[in-house]
Amino acid sequence: MLKYLSSLLIITLCGIPCFAQRDVSHLKGKLFFYWGWNTDQFSKSDLHFKGPDHDFTLNQVIAEDRPTHFSIDAYFNPGNLSTPQYNYRMGYYLNDHFSISLGMDHMKYVMVQDQVVSINGYIKLGSVYDGNYKNQAIQLKPDFLKFEHTNGLNYANIEFRRLDDLIQINHLKIKLNSGIGAGVLIPRTDATLLNKAEYDEFHLAGYGIAPSLGINFTFFNSFFIQTEYKAGYLNLPDIRTTINLADKASQHFWFGQLNLVFGTTIGTRKKDR
Repeated sequence: MLKYLSSLLIITLCGIPCFAQRDVSHLKGKLFFYWGWNTDQFSKSDLHFKGPDHDFTLNQVIAEDRPTHFSIDAYFNPGNLSTPQYNYRMGYYLNDHFSISLGMDHMKYVMVQDQVVSINGYIKLGSVYDGNYKNQAIQLKPDFLKFEHTNGLNYANIEFRRLDDLIQINHLKIKLNSGIGAGVLIPRTDATLLNKAEYDEFHLAGYGIAPSLGINFTFFNSFFIQTEYKAGYLNLPDIRTTINLADKASQHFWFGQLNLVFGTTIGTRKKDR
């Protein structure tokens, strides 16, 4: 379903500039920065594990995100800024509408434990799970597999966005923010495969692409709150699973991300027309 949502989002983005009001805010040459949080959804994916003593695929694995329970301390204490699922971005306005920016989407991907999936391939490492498999059902118990990108599913990306003024009410401007971006995935994967020693370090594992659509509430031309939806495709062909360099995993899936961010725009101020 996320695949169709992302396609619909791209079509919508193409039509937005035709209907939005223009030439209200003067943004050319200004910088912006935001910080906020996200909640995510992931499509099912096939997980392929390969090493000297195993080569198997788990089909249609279900995963969820892991948002931090809300509290003032968890979300607003500077010492805990990296604990929730967060987003940050810094950008530059090329003109009054278009910007280019760099950012990080820190998501958390957690395989649902104890689910039953089908398995194809073989395992030969002297465990109770040794054997050849062909579309057999298997329960993903902790002694077989724990698999999470919880620190996290880090999507470092560059985006090209358009900002259009919709409504102005005194010192409040409501704007439409749309764009598309692409980047790389640098997860810190928490994986325990067949009780092997895990590899828990940051690793360049793949790439992603995602359009976005949001509503921006700007106050006094300087501060803003923005809610946005991002939907896209992530491909991770090179996931580290154990301390053995030869043990790898791969997967690809669609994702949806709902963000709430707070930011500021800085630069030489010009009087709006």
